[in-house]
Amino acid sequence: MSSREGGKKKPLKAPKKESKEMDEEDMKLKQKQKETQKALAEAKAKAAQKGPLVGGGIKKSGKK
Repeated sequence: MSSREGGKKKPLKAPKKESKEMDEEDMKLKQKQKETQKALAEAKAKAAQKGPLVGGGIKKSGKK
């Protein structure tokens, strides 16, 4: 019997990595990222309260 092989073969799945213990530096980095994300979300919410920066201007028509 002939086997049906064609195209690329799928790579074997890599074993899951063991979850390593978090040390002080990792904890500080996670905390800093969380604070940065929170500040960004607050700034985004504050900017959304105001209207658009560009309100008027010359509107161009499609005709020449």
